[in-house]
Amino acid sequence: MNVKYFNIAIIITLSMPALLKGQPYIVDNIVGVVGKNQILYSDVEDQYLQMMAQGVKPMPSKCQIFEEILAQKLLVNQASIDSLVLEEGQVEMELNDRINYFVQQIGSEQQLVEHFGKSVIEIKEDMRDLVRDQMLMQMMRREITSGLSVTPAEVRNYFNHMNPDSIPFIDSEVEINQIWIYPASSEQSKFEVRERLLGIRERIVGGDNFSSLAVLYSEGSTATRGGDMGWVAKADLDPAYAKAAFALKAGQVSKIVETPSGFYLIQLIERIDERIHVREILMRPKITFEAKLASQNKLDSIVNLVKSDSMTFEQAAVRFSQDEDTRANGGLMVNPYSGNTRFGLEQLNTKEHYIIRNLNVNDISEIYESVDAKGNLAYKVVRLKSKTEPHRANLKQDYELLKQITTQQKQNEIVDEWLADKIKSTYIRISEPYSDCDFRLKGWK
Repeated sequence: MNVKYFNIAIIITLSMPALLKGQPYIVDNIVGVVGKNQILYSDVEDQYLQMMAQGVKPMPSKCQIFEEILAQKLLVNQASIDSLVLEEGQVEMELNDRINYFVQQIGSEQQLVEHFGKSVIEIKEDMRDLVRDQMLMQMMRREITSGLSVTPAEVRNYFNHMNPDSIPFIDSEVEINQIWIYPASSEQSKFEVRERLLGIRERIVGGDNFSSLAVLYSEGSTATRGGDMGWVAKADLDPAYAKAAFALKAGQVSKIVETPSGFYLIQLIERIDERIHVREILMRPKITFEAKLASQNKLDSIVNLVKSDSMTFEQAAVRFSQDEDTRANGGLMVNPYSGNTRFGLEQLNTKEHYIIRNLNVNDISEIYESVDAKGNLAYKVVRLKSKTEPHRANLKQDYELLKQITTQQKQNEIVDEWLADKIKSTYIRISEPYSDCDFRLKGWK
C-alpha cells in the first residue's frame, strides 16, 4: 500500500502526543511554518516515537513524517481561509469517541486514568487542539475530493497493477449469526429503582450537586465523570431519552425516564441545534436468579428447534431474538469498523473470540452470558455462518476492501494535485533539521 498519508489514519485513531510517558524530554523549537500554523520539533518526534511503539512497517523517516505534517497544516490553513465551520460540540463528540476507544483498548476508564496519570478531562484537553486540526483537515480533504467515484473497472485495473508484495494479506475472517434473550425485570424491582431515583431527584431539587450524586449512585459508565455524557447527537439517543433531554432548559433535571437500558435522571448542561451536553444518573432494576434461568431455558428451547430442523437459525433469530440491530437480518452481525458482515477474530471481544475459534461452520455455540453495548445483561448463542482461510486479497472475496484502497489512492492523487497548486500561493518556511530533506512534493522549498 502506498505510504502517502500513512499517518492520517494512525493519528486519527491513536494520536496522543501530549500523553506519551517515559519518553526523553525534547527541547522544542519551530521547525516549520505553513500560513499561520507552526510545526514544532516535538510534533515530529512524538509522531516518530508513536509509530515506533506501534510497530509501523515500513517505518517512515522523520523527513516523511515532517512532510505529512506540512500537508496537514496546509489543509488546516486552507480550511481557515475557506471559513469551514467546526462547532465545538462536534469536537467534544469526537473527543468522547476517542476516549471510549482508548477505554476499550486499555480495559477500563480507571485503567486509562492510572496509565496516563491524568483525569479524563485533562486527557481530553491535551488532545483538543490536535483533534480540532485533524477534523478540519478531514473536512478540507472531503471538500477537495467531493464527487469522486470509483468504477469496478478502475478497481480491477488498480488491483491488476499492484505489486504482488503490496497486496494486503487477509487473516481468517468469520460471519456470525446471533440470538439474544434479555432476562425480564420484575415489577417490584422496577418500583424499587423508581423510588430510589425519586429520592435522589428530590435531593437535587433541594440543592444537592447532581455530579456528586451521580458518582455515588449512577450505574452507568459515566459515573466516574459525575454522569457527564459529553456532547451527543439526538439521532444517537433512545427516543424516550432524547424527548426528555431536549425538552429541558439548561440546568433543569428531568423526571424519571424509562428506556431499554434502565431508568435515568437527566440534567441538561447545554444544547446546540440537534446536539446536547448532559449529565445522567442511570439505575437498572435487579435481575433475579429466576429471570436469568427463564431466559436460559427459553434460549435452550429455541436452539433445540433449530437443531431438530423445525426452523433455520436465521428464522429463529427473526422470530425470537431480542436484539433490535440484527434480528431483522436473521441475526447476522455487522462489523462496525468495516460496515460489512465479516470480522477478523482479533476484532471480537475476548469471550466471543474464544467461543468462535472453537466452532466449525454452521456450528451453534453453547448458551453464554453477555452484556450489550448499553450495559444490559443478556443471554445469547451464536452460529458460525462462514469462515475464510488466511489469504492474499483478491477481487472475488475482498472487492470492497480493494475498492476502498483504490478510492484512497485516487483521493491521494487529487489531494496531491491540490497541494502542489496551493504550495505556490501559501507562505511556507522550513528550518533545520528538515531544510535539507528530499521531499516527495518538490514545491515545499
